[in-house]
Amino acid sequence: MEQLPGPTAPQVALLDAAACPEEEGFPEALCPREDREEEEEEEEEDRRRNRRPVTFTLGNEMLGLGPGPESEFQTPDAEVYMHFLRSHCCYDAVPTSCKLVVFDISLEIKKAFVALVANGVRAAPLWDSKKQSFVGECQRCRLAPSPAWQRGVRAALPAPRISAGMLTITDFINILHRYYRSPLVQIYEVEEHKIETWREVYLQGSFKPLVYISPSNSLFDAVYSLIKHKIHRLPVIEPVSGNVLHILTHKRILKFLHIFGSTIPKPRFLKKTVQELCVGTFRDVAVVPETAPIYAALEIFVDRRVSALPVINDAGQVVGLYSRFDVIHLAAQKTYNNLDISVREALRQRTICLEGVLTCYPHETMEAIIDRIAKEQVHRLVLVDENRYPRGIVSLSDILQALVLTPAGIDRFSL
Repeated sequence: MEQLPGPTAPQVALLDAAACPEEEGFPEALCPREDREEEEEEEEEDRRRNRRPVTFTLGNEMLGLGPGPESEFQTPDAEVYMHFLRSHCCYDAVPTSCKLVVFDISLEIKKAFVALVANGVRAAPLWDSKKQSFVGECQRCRLAPSPAWQRGVRAALPAPRISAGMLTITDFINILHRYYRSPLVQIYEVEEHKIETWREVYLQGSFKPLVYISPSNSLFDAVYSLIKHKIHRLPVIEPVSGNVLHILTHKRILKFLHIFGSTIPKPRFLKKTVQELCVGTFRDVAVVPETAPIYAALEIFVDRRVSALPVINDAGQVVGLYSRFDVIHLAAQKTYNNLDISVREALRQRTICLEGVLTCYPHETMEAIIDRIAKEQVHRLVLVDENRYPRGIVSLSDILQALVLTPAGIDRFSL
């Protein structure tokens, strides 16, 4: 059977033929040795840049999942969390005392990201001091109704949008991914750019809408917006004044549910294992080797739009987790000018260690996994087998989908 060349083979062959004419029958004199060495260095740099993300695929049959885990969420008692969140508004989940960081767009990018780390936040609304207002103009739109919504869920939920008016960790990742060249070349864009400069360069007039919500909307509406739009932060904006009251997250809503949900009956599916319920992501999960450079992890974050990567050793076992929040620590540590260091070294340098709380097993119950995530205040657990080989990811989004939306007849893939 003829072996097909790899995806980069034709390109490499073309480069080689162009770089060294002697292989096409030309004399060696036409191939200066110095030029060939420079071209080899350039090719090595290209190969380093073009490393593809490491992924694995796991089918349901390998987990031993049953034919219809959805049926576990269709019983009457499974709707208890859905009704609970529909009866509470977003304002109920706003802490009595909380921290909200707001950045003026004239602030330097570097100082802004250091401030995110210092305050332990992942995003900040942007303020335009010249206009004396938050960045962006509010616009109203409505979600298209679906059959699932006609069974008691509101058919036309207002989904306010606002021009991109937040600075997030994703911005820092995009800056590093866009401007990093080598440890010898300083990233002046981080040192000198202001927030408004970065927005002009990156967005180039194409302002992506940012979903927000009113404090009077239900927490069910908040969960729906977070999962539908695949976002991690949902600003709660007072409609009259336009002030940002709080930024809702999956973690905050699950914590609210975990604290006050003890007053309501627990659905039976909580006693089922994650393996039986098929809660999580098991296919095409991206991982990163611990020996890979940080830049390779940034490429995966940008290309795959994932928020965390299980870190594996040479044997393929999970030894850590590298998340987007770890990247922001490069700003505080002033180490973002060297993204060639390994992920393993980056994990050693970080101040927060999550080892021992980042994994779960297929035989563990849904209730146990929710308790662990709420107690340890993490955003996801890596599903591993008894040998610590990765089998999937169980995230806050997966859990809220299972607890709230699936019992309402709203499938993740139909959103």
